[in-house]
Amino acid sequence: MISRHSATVHAAYHDLLRSLMDEAVSDIRGTPTRVDRNGKIYWYDSYRVGSDVRKTYIGEDSPELRNRLDRLKLLRAETEKRRNHRTRLIRILRAEGFLGVDAATGSLMSALAGAGVFRLGGTIVGAHAFRFYEGLLGIRYQFDDMAQTGDIDIASFEQLSLALEDIVAPPLQEVLSDFSFAPVPSMDRNKVWRWRQTRNDLMVEFLTPSFQEEEGIRPLVALGVDVQSLHHLNYLIAEPVKVAVTYRSGVLVQIPRPERYAIHKLIVADRRRGGVDSLKAEKDRLQAAFLIEVLAEDRPDELLEAYRDAHQTGPKCAERLVSTLKLIPKTQQVLDRLS
Repeated sequence: MISRHSATVHAAYHDLLRSLMDEAVSDIRGTPTRVDRNGKIYWYDSYRVGSDVRKTYIGEDSPELRNRLDRLKLLRAETEKRRNHRTRLIRILRAEGFLGVDAATGSLMSALAGAGVFRLGGTIVGAHAFRFYEGLLGIRYQFDDMAQTGDIDIASFEQLSLALEDIVAPPLQEVLSDFSFAPVPSMDRNKVWRWRQTRNDLMVEFLTPSFQEEEGIRPLVALGVDVQSLHHLNYLIAEPVKVAVTYRSGVLVQIPRPERYAIHKLIVADRRRGGVDSLKAEKDRLQAAFLIEVLAEDRPDELLEAYRDAHQTGPKCAERLVSTLKLIPKTQQVLDRLS
């Protein structure tokens, strides 16, 4: 049976999320500028530094973003009021049993957000993304292996990174160093895509979709790091969503759409073979089954669309779905009922 948070938690969380999205716009220093690039419209903050005009990426055009830009003067005036309100909302969430994140994770997410990682297309994938569906879907997690977090994986599209013509500041190497992360050497010593925290072995990894047969290491310009490319990742991080991290007065980050996350877990579970990977595959199946049960009730149309899209991605992807679903027939039945 699905355990859900109260209406109080649902209202407080979405109020927190709206406030964080308002806050992201209120930080604009200069004039919002619209840029049409390759058929898409992006907004930039244009401001002067001495005799130079600089542009900082705000976000892709949407009715919601335009509405916030229209209210920019008001949003700027209410910055302190919003921050205090968010702090109160987070106290409410904690009092109501919201799981949230620990202080170490929250402070790292805040630093990454401050550098511009999520604004510039970075998307948290893996166990932390699953944890953040708590607020988005209003579900109550139990303290079990399914919701435990580990390494932090951040993915982004290589082409988007080039198109935005903006870069994180300060550099991520500096941000990670401040949290005692050191680069992990790869087979190509000149390319680093993983960092390990020296005091507890926590890893931060950077990823990008692979559209080629090989899964090599490539540069990601906007984040200023090298990234490991992986198959099927493009399906996962298409059209990501914003969520709130309940740390201090809140942090705005980006994660995959829950229906894509659930179906992607079915795909990657079949890639894992033997040893530790077998345990990871079991966790993948548990997370997928749980989210699919929730989404079949709350968002059946979106779930069915994501399931069909995955089948159309390619024969290998479809094979992996079939293979995993044979191991969890109840989840297969849930998906069959949607068709």
